[in-house]
Amino acid sequence: MVQSVRPQFQLDTASSAGPIAPSDRIAAIDIARGIALFGVMAINVATIFRASIFERFLPDKGDGTWLDRALYWILMVGIDLKAFALFSLLFGVGLAIQHDHLSASSRRTLLLVRRLAFLMLVGAAHLVLIWNGDILFEYAIAAFIVLPFLFCGLRILTLAGTALLAVFIVSSFLPEIVSMPSRAWMMQNVAEATRIYGSGGFAEVLAVRVHELPAFLSLHVAMFPRTVALMLIGAAAWRADMFRPGSRASQCLPLMAAIGILAGGALALSHVNGWLRLGWRAELSLERLGTVLLACGYGAAIIWATKRAGARKLLAWAAPIGRMAFTNYLMQSVIFGWIFYGYGLGLFGKLDVAAAFAIGTGVYILQVVFSAYWLRRFLYGPVEWLWRSAMYGTRQHLWRA
Repeated sequence: MVQSVRPQFQLDTASSAGPIAPSDRIAAIDIARGIALFGVMAINVATIFRASIFERFLPDKGDGTWLDRALYWILMVGIDLKAFALFSLLFGVGLAIQHDHLSASSRRTLLLVRRLAFLMLVGAAHLVLIWNGDILFEYAIAAFIVLPFLFCGLRILTLAGTALLAVFIVSSFLPEIVSMPSRAWMMQNVAEATRIYGSGGFAEVLAVRVHELPAFLSLHVAMFPRTVALMLIGAAAWRADMFRPGSRASQCLPLMAAIGILAGGALALSHVNGWLRLGWRAELSLERLGTVLLACGYGAAIIWATKRAGARKLLAWAAPIGRMAFTNYLMQSVIFGWIFYGYGLGLFGKLDVAAAFAIGTGVYILQVVFSAYWLRRFLYGPVEWLWRSAMYGTRQHLWRA
């Protein structure tokens, strides 16, 4: 059950030196995170686990049924990159909450550095050993950049986030920092990945995964300014009382949702359908703007909906999986790795989009059920518990009384 909680943490000094109590969590943020995790899963399973991500950058072969093409179109217009952008916003919100919660602690900076160092360590292991589509390592690096800004006021957070986001949007007109792999390399890599990922053992899969890392680096570098910018904007949204009912900022949520979804959706449709003929640089900039607008629109709509009892009940299922997003994200990688790679079922390159999406949705539903079951007995998800224990340097209480 989703609990009603205080919009800002007003804990005493003693309690602020420890983890945020489950009763102090903001349900709307957990719900938004749980829904965003579905979008992340859908894109990952349809475009990276199912087949090589570099297929997206090669000419479309036009394969698949009408259902596959329609589903892929929906994913590209409504979810691709938008779910990751929403996740970045929510990560910034969470980081600001942790920072403000620890305001009375003399160890605040040390604790936050420990928190991000653990995330970086887990992300690096995930990136190399399990799946090279990892976002945790990038998020940890971005959060280290955001951390000093959390000691600033709302105006600095907003200006820094907006300025960096503007630079990202127009960066298609700037010289490339890291170039994308050549088409010849991508064609060769797709063929090799299809062969090894689909039939190779763990050592062979690991070798290809490591070989692909430099190419994945170019994708991360291209998106990194957006990640930092959205974390800053998410932190600013928290400081602006966006999550406090009745605040001036929260009253703007319906308008933000409408503008974000309508304008962002129109730009996403134009990009995917090739309606604009402005040159690839201008089109890429508009596509990036549309992605951010749509992600912000989604987030505003979800937060606004959770302020109404009826909608909150309908969305309550997403709160537990959102509270355990760290655990569930890693679980998805392990499960999908076993399903698609050769050391498991070896379905890589053998399923169409609809089949892969159905499998991913089934896994997500099982995680929704598992998360609700787990949190009825424990205070945190297993990885979240390790995260808190590493952050505070002491073993945290896990079992519910």
